[in-house]
Formats: sequence, C-alpha cells, structure tokens
Amino acid sequence: MLLYTNCELCPRRCHVDRTKGELGFCREPDRIYAARAAAHYWEEPVISGSFGSGAVFFSGCTLKCIFCQNRIISQQNLGKEITSEHLREIFLKLIDDGVQNINLVTPTHFLPSILPALTPKLPIPIIYNCGGYERVETLRELEGLVDIYLPDMKYSNANLAAKLSRATDYVETAKAAIQEMYRQVGSAAIEDDIMQHGLIVRHLILPGELDNTLGVLDWFAETFPKADVLFSLMSQYVPMGKAKKLPPYDRKITEEEYEDYVGHYLNVKEELKEQSEDPSGDKDMPEIDMGYELMAYSHTKIDYEYIINLIQNIVSSEEEKEQFMHRYTPAPDLIQHTARPHTENRFA
Repeated sequence: MLLYTNCELCPRRCHVDRTKGELGFCREPDRIYAARAAAHYWEEPVISGSFGSGAVFFSGCTLKCIFCQNRIISQQNLGKEITSEHLREIFLKLIDDGVQNINLVTPTHFLPSILPALTPKLPIPIIYNCGGYERVETLRELEGLVDIYLPDMKYSNANLAAKLSRATDYVETAKAAIQEMYRQVGSAAIEDDIMQHGLIVRHLILPGELDNTLGVLDWFAETFPKADVLFSLMSQYVPMGKAKKLPPYDRKITEEEYEDYVGHYLNVKEELKEQSEDPSGDKDMPEIDMGYELMAYSHTKIDYEYIINLIQNIVSSEEEKEQFMHRYTPAPDLIQHTARPHTENRFA
C-alpha cells in the first residue's frame, strides 16, 4: 500500500510524514498539485497521434536536474491543488476532447492520491511518464493500472547522475525500474499507429557526454534484444537553469554528435545480431530479431503562428485545414495554475 506517512514512494526514501506537513526531497505535501492538464502534441508520434496525449503535469520531482526544461514546474512549485475526484473529472474531460491516452507526467510522489482517480479503469491507455528514478516496490503497486511506461534512462555514469541530478544511485535504480516496467507491460502493441501498451525508453543526449549516451545505448541493446521495446533518442537539449553557466552543458548538441550516437546504436544492434547467429549453420534455427525501432526526433520551440500561416497556404481543402489547425494550435489548459510560495527543503 502506498502512503504519505513515513514516505518511501521514491528512491530517496525520506521517511517524512507528509500528512503532518513534513516535506521531503520533492517538497510536496500529501495533496496533489498539478501545473497543466491539456492535449499535448509533442510526445513521440505513437503517443501523441493526431489528437494529442492527455497530459497532466504534476508539480515537483524526485530529481533535481540542473538542465530541466520544466524547472518552473518540477523545482519551483508552480501548480494548483486538486483532489482525486477533480483529477478523475480532468481525465474524463480530456477523454471527451478526444485525446489518445492519459499521460501522467512525473506522478510518483502523488501516487496515493492519483491511484483512486484511475479506478474504475479508463477506456484509453494510461501512460506513466517519469524520469526513470523509481522504486521497484512502488511500481509493483501499479501493475494492471498502467498500460504504457515512458521512462527516461538519463545516465550510464553514476558520477554524472550525482553531478547533474543529485542521484548517485540513479543508474542501477533506473535499470531495475525499467526492467520491472517491462515485466509488467511486455511487448509494445501499436494499433492504427497508436501505442496501446508497452515500453518506450527515452534518452536525452547531453552535450559533450559521448560515453554516457553510448553506455545507455549499449545497456538498452543488451537488455532488450528483441523488437518489442521502443527507444527514443532525443536531441532537443537546451541549456536551462544552472546548466547555462556550466560548460559543456551551456550549449546545444551538434548535428555531428547526434549522428555519431545513431551510428553507434545501429552498429551495436548489428553486432549483437551477428553474435546470435547459429555457428553450425543450421538453417532451421530462427534468427533473433534485433530490429528494435529507433525513434529519433529533434524537437525545437514551435512557432505556432508561422506554422498556421504555412498550413493555410499548402492545404487544399477546408477539412484538411481544420485538421491541421487542431494539430498545431495549443490546447486549453484544464488547470488554472498558480505559483505557490517557496517552501523550504530540508533535504536540499
């Protein structure tokens, strides 16, 4: 059973009683705070589809990444208090709006309040979107409730994890967590180009950290040798927060860096495939399929006005125009968020 008392929801295991106002590493109370709830179009295509992912961005985080692009939400307490009942209403409203799934973004530290909103089972997939820094014991409480796991695998280097995210134990913790996620949801199932269940492992390339990314790619290839887990290699790193003043994290990655990583991934895949071949030459032995799908996207800041003007000049029918306008217009937020007063973090 997941509880706020003697809190052990995340690997920090702060042992604070959040029901009595004590704050742990995440600096969040025993009530849900969320910053945004809306159709979100900028996840992987198998997640966002044509009608968006119903994303709920929860306040706070169990990591303190110095380069976090959502810092105002994860580390600066932006958000509004909502009840489990209100959260359920938000889910249903998003479903009525036609989203492809419900996307729980950084939910771990509010799970005791989120789980009641997930029952009875919703008619579309539930996504658990997290930084990968999870306790296996907590994840086991989610079995049967989550359809798609969308974790990061940020690091293969423990020193780097400590330096950039204040999580020395990140690497081994995330590896164990991701394997538990896979045990629960198994092979990826995609219907009509939309994922219904399965696992997507994400990795954000950091500038100047070649070995870190190659280590993640090697681990992924060795751990999931079948074509049933998706990997999203992300190149959208932008210097944020403290990273702006800390080389080499004060710059974006180069095109050459990205190409090096993709090439390494494909080489590892080919090498493992060759190692799996039957040395006896027995033609009846099935060849192991090493063809996992590499999903590589370069995300940039979206100029909606430019895109909409462009669409108006290239689409041929009013129906097409309406579809594209829906796709590229920012969705309304179902949470009117407010900034909360800064709260002291005794684990800082």
